[in-house]
Amino acid sequence: MVKTDFFSISDRVQALSDKAIKKAEAQFAEIEKIGEYNQQKVLAAFVKNKVAQADLFGSTGYGYGDRGRDKLDAVYADAFGAEDAIVRHSFTCGTHTLGIALFGLLRPGDVMLCVTGKPYDTIQPVIGLSGSGMGSLKEFGVKYEQVELDEKGEPDLKGIKRAVNEIKPRMVYIQRSRGYSLRPSLSVEKISEIAEIAHSEPGTIVMVDNCYGEFVEKTEPTQAGANVMAGSLIKNAGGGIARTGGYIAGKKELVELCSYRATVPGLGKEVGCTLGENHNMFAGIFNSPAAVTSALKTAVFAAALFEEAGYRVTPSSGETRRDIIQSLCLENEERLCAFCKGIQSGSPIDSFVSPEPWDMPGYDNKVIMAAGTFVLGSSIELSADAPLREPYAVWMQGGLNFASGKTAVMLAADRLEREGLL
Repeated sequence: MVKTDFFSISDRVQALSDKAIKKAEAQFAEIEKIGEYNQQKVLAAFVKNKVAQADLFGSTGYGYGDRGRDKLDAVYADAFGAEDAIVRHSFTCGTHTLGIALFGLLRPGDVMLCVTGKPYDTIQPVIGLSGSGMGSLKEFGVKYEQVELDEKGEPDLKGIKRAVNEIKPRMVYIQRSRGYSLRPSLSVEKISEIAEIAHSEPGTIVMVDNCYGEFVEKTEPTQAGANVMAGSLIKNAGGGIARTGGYIAGKKELVELCSYRATVPGLGKEVGCTLGENHNMFAGIFNSPAAVTSALKTAVFAAALFEEAGYRVTPSSGETRRDIIQSLCLENEERLCAFCKGIQSGSPIDSFVSPEPWDMPGYDNKVIMAAGTFVLGSSIELSADAPLREPYAVWMQGGLNFASGKTAVMLAADRLEREGLL
């Protein structure tokens, strides 16, 4: 047993950790290089828009003339290479933000074509793929079609081209991240290829669910053919500082349409008080590249450690990252639950809590979630979760700083070791 000043880690896990660090050195260097580029990009957006101390304070009531709110939108737009953005603390989560964009852009009779297979669990009731009587897109007359992924889990470009030519959809919808699947997450380059196909049909909107993908690469989907993208502030874009919220960024006229759904027609972005949240949202986007860098390094370390322990992981420790999510195939419910409990034990908040599977809203299976976070459910802080179903993989993401993320992963491995499961 190796004893640090603060934790006890088994000799085996310490040895696996040492091997993992050496194995990850090249990836760490590339991740840090991209992080520095993106940090400069965000800093340049702050400088360009002359963000001032006065912009950090909030408004009340209608929020008319909230200069900080308007500058925050501009900072996001510039950082993402977009024409415009709307960033609001009143967007309650990523699913809500995506829903606002979908309802803002689609009209009765339009066709939404999802080209990355069946989308993430919580967006399915929004579309109308599950549930009823809640006011889904389907109930408002929006039609839905999807193109399945190919046998490698990649977008079927030929199938997408065929569907676009035949269906002539109003929207091509792309989920960048893998969700609760083991398919590869999408690079900005791959999104660009899909967008080029989609735009062969005039008037088609390309929308990207960019959750977990912000600042992982040097460019964003809005710089590669996507007309609009959306994400959550308690994932990458909030940098672990924003307490809630979401963003929509893209073409100016499309962001405006989304803003009418966020408020009401005629008012759009002109109203919406910020109630003191400007400070956290500005600080969050500024800290985001650094937080994403730490999260990516934590993911690569976890991949390398569990590879050394003999497990299948995806992506592998040597693969180029497209989002912050790391999947570890733990093979059974016992290991999966032990891993999550180990991550929880290495969390700054509620480390003493033992997570248990529960019926989480929006999911068909019981879900276990480790998330000892300062912001409830924040995925840029270290968290691990999984539905209790085949293939019994855990999806880990986040890590506000690498040192604490590494420690938590080691504690999770150590728990498996102590229970004879590693």
